[in-house]
Amino acid sequence: MNLSPAPKYYQPEKFQPTNAVTETDLFVYGMHSGGLIAAIEAVRQGMSVVVADIGSHLGGLTTSGLGQTDYGNQKSIGGLAAEFYRRVGKHYGQEKSWTWEPHVAQQVFKDWIKEFNISVLPYKALAAAEKNGSRIVSVRMEDGHVFKAKIFIDASYEGDLMAKAGVAYTTGRESQDTYGELFNGIQFGHPAHNFKFAIDPYIKRGDRHSGLLPEISFADPGRQGDADKSIQAYNFRFCLTKNSAIRKTFPKPANYDPARYELLGRYMDEGIFDVFNLSEPMPNKKTDTNNFGAFSTDYIGKNHRWPDANYAEREQIFQAHLEYSAGLFYFVSQDPRTPKRFREIGAEFGLCKDEFIETGGWSPQLYVREARRMVSDLVITENHCLHRDTVSDPVGLGSFGMDSHNCRRVVRYGRVMNEGNVETHGFPPYGISYRALIPRESECTNLIVPWAVSASHIAFGSIRMEPVFMILGQSAAIAAKMALEEKLPLQQLPYADLRKRLIDRGQALEWVK
Repeated sequence: MNLSPAPKYYQPEKFQPTNAVTETDLFVYGMHSGGLIAAIEAVRQGMSVVVADIGSHLGGLTTSGLGQTDYGNQKSIGGLAAEFYRRVGKHYGQEKSWTWEPHVAQQVFKDWIKEFNISVLPYKALAAAEKNGSRIVSVRMEDGHVFKAKIFIDASYEGDLMAKAGVAYTTGRESQDTYGELFNGIQFGHPAHNFKFAIDPYIKRGDRHSGLLPEISFADPGRQGDADKSIQAYNFRFCLTKNSAIRKTFPKPANYDPARYELLGRYMDEGIFDVFNLSEPMPNKKTDTNNFGAFSTDYIGKNHRWPDANYAEREQIFQAHLEYSAGLFYFVSQDPRTPKRFREIGAEFGLCKDEFIETGGWSPQLYVREARRMVSDLVITENHCLHRDTVSDPVGLGSFGMDSHNCRRVVRYGRVMNEGNVETHGFPPYGISYRALIPRESECTNLIVPWAVSASHIAFGSIRMEPVFMILGQSAAIAAKMALEEKLPLQQLPYADLRKRLIDRGQALEWVK
């Protein structure tokens, strides 16, 4: 690609070989929002803490273009998560702000980290975890750096530390029968983000022997509700603008091929242009541009290897997503295949010169909506989200709808269809169990996982929101402190005592109308 500078996921050329050994009370892997909140809470409680990450971008999705908070119910957000929104609000002269520019959110985290003097180390790719029985003793990075700690928090979007520690996990979608769920497994039912017309999927219209157009899978569509290994699509949350003073024209990628967007071209021929949500709800006339419609920024079906891929493979997948996105923007804004009236709309927008300056305006964080999910003593399911089941040991509340983006694009009944989208909203906040954050005691007694929690695919579609990540990150640090004080495995903490500490630190644990 000729996108220079451009973001990368894996940058071993920036690793500095070392024999360093660092000892700390708490080690956090992942400098995303939940990991940073965990570190802040840990220092507030007198623990020593180190945060490390494979990359260098502070704040994860919260600072990478996702500037319109998927909060569900605002009243379910307490503790340091609520403090984050107050700090963002202060920048804009408001009590709280639920929308922001990426650089503002990152500055909030930078100031917070500096305030608590937290050590945050970039370019630390996890290589191995050493255990003594069911306890992690240390973790080693690819550069040779070893971190010894009493408690470990896996705040990565992929659950990488959890996997290295030998903790049970799953990927993909369970069947409807696995946990008695309606919205799990293969899903063809939801009309949103799907084609509104029957679009011919073949290279030569009407000739199935000519092969399928690019970006359509040859896979068997499967049956409604069956399990498979697909995961919901990834994309980048782009910060765009119409403001000519800061707008950058979308560049043409070096390997640009308009043929890969022919399916979109045929859809636009039918008069449909719902490719992006291009309103400007962010401050200073900027967007939080997410996937929207049948053919958009979600690179459907091209991320299924990501959860268990090695770092070099993930880098390839990352760059494939970036190239797809850059080509898509060029196609809708400048390619003559796009109808003129739509091309003029696309050309009004561009990347922001004052955002993601180090990476040329491109967001540095791929939106890893789902990867590994731990399988522990309790698995959160849609039945918990819908209050058919309740948990006895909540450490935070989830409140966003069960939301899965499409997982595959296939041919069914002779027409192209997206599959996997679910949008089930309207239920009140529900409790997220402490047991969903910790492995089985036989597997690991000093690891907490506030992101890749023990949940079914569809329940995780509700839990996976950044405010919840921050909530669970704080609760993880509070549990870590208690485990150190009581000298107990995480699984043996008395919940009544943990609950009191959580409430004292401002966490919302019960929903009261």
